[in-house]
Amino acid sequence: MKTPKSVDHYISEQGEWAEMLQKLRDIIRSADLEEKIKWGMPCYIDRGKNISSIFATKDFVGLWFFQGALLTDPYNVLSNAQEGKTKAMRRWKFFKNEDLDQNRIHEYLYEAIENQRAGREIKPQRGSKKPLIMPVELQKALDNDPILNEAFNEFSLGRKREFTDHISEAKREETRIRRLEKSIPMILEGISPNDKYRK
Repeated sequence: MKTPKSVDHYISEQGEWAEMLQKLRDIIRSADLEEKIKWGMPCYIDRGKNISSIFATKDFVGLWFFQGALLTDPYNVLSNAQEGKTKAMRRWKFFKNEDLDQNRIHEYLYEAIENQRAGREIKPQRGSKKPLIMPVELQKALDNDPILNEAFNEFSLGRKREFTDHISEAKREETRIRRLEKSIPMILEGISPNDKYRK
């Protein structure tokens, strides 16, 4: 899916969820947050810090809180989309218009804004002690191509891990090979898989 040109464009592309997304957008904007497209979805920002974003899946409309793990969650509505991987982010799912309670949503937004302004945040772990586990397919490619090997070794440990995780997370061998084939030109150009998300 192409990056939407604007929030209006994003919402217009969401079919049956467009009306709910617009209602959720209006609730969030009434909390006086800056609105931008980031990572292909509407994102809401306070003083340069990401507070929340909205999105639609085939099953529900969602509201991300970037530091949601710090929220008190009095109504027990937040969930972790990737247990064991996501430390800070939490999402709130909405299935029908009636789920969009402005007072409750504002309660969570204002707590998130207050936390951000107070400097409370869960920072991503840097320099993980986890060893770099090389997928067999990537290791063979590096062993057979000294130039590729040299280019790969120019990356930081974290960026090497982006490649190894991306390839090894595929369950089927042909998918791993396809991911490797797409990764080789990136390695040679000094580009890592997540560079497009870094501004």
